[in-house]
Amino acid sequence: MRANLRHERLLDLLETSGPVDVATLARVLDVSDATIRRDLSALAHAGQLRRLRGGAAPTLDREAPFERVATQNPLEKRAIAEHAVTLVPDDAVVVLDIGTTTSLVARLLRGRRVTVITSSLAVYDELRDDPVVDLMLLGGLVRTNYHSMVGFLTEQAIAQVQADVLFLGTSGVRRDGSVFDTTAVEVPVKKAMLQVADRVVLLADHTKLPGGGYARVCGPDQYDVLVTDRPVDDETARVMKDAAVDVHVARPYDTQEDS
Repeated sequence: MRANLRHERLLDLLETSGPVDVATLARVLDVSDATIRRDLSALAHAGQLRRLRGGAAPTLDREAPFERVATQNPLEKRAIAEHAVTLVPDDAVVVLDIGTTTSLVARLLRGRRVTVITSSLAVYDELRDDPVVDLMLLGGLVRTNYHSMVGFLTEQAIAQVQADVLFLGTSGVRRDGSVFDTTAVEVPVKKAMLQVADRVVLLADHTKLPGGGYARVCGPDQYDVLVTDRPVDDETARVMKDAAVDVHVARPYDTQEDS
């Protein structure tokens, strides 16, 4: 990959994932740690990113708009969502976290006899005209950039319900299985959701294993299933096994056909 294209991809990763360490950037871009460090130094000198100890962060303290994130890894996200809905029995009460993958889960739940509870306006848009799904939109402050509801009203509303399953999104999963987010204001809502679900399913494509984020949501002891699109590395597999987390790999169609 030529340097200019690599730089563009690197900046995209920072914008969509938040702070990212050198090792993760090197793995995703398939180059050496030394190459990434040179790239980061050049881009920081040009004012295009902020250097952090062991990594980098976007220059602006904000995440990419929902519409842009939705274009990242669409086949992988679709495969994860398709597998996720197979874990939902009829008549289940489902909590859907914010995120582009959870909005795909909502689309695939159309016509199903389920109750969906969400703080995501994207999920609401997918299901608002469905005559079969019972839809509950949690109140709160609207985050227009990421189509979500946040704040104490959202957290209080979540505490009033009980769900069979939560589908949890993430900005990144560390090697110890900890789930992180790039936006601190979303973390209390995610934590509240974790408290009301009998089963928690974490949705994370391969770019988030390991991934970025600076605000900790939970450890591997607080989710039951990880759905991703590629086999995890040996260290992550060991961590998940020790925490009794079932890892489900939902491979995208084009990958399946090439194998």
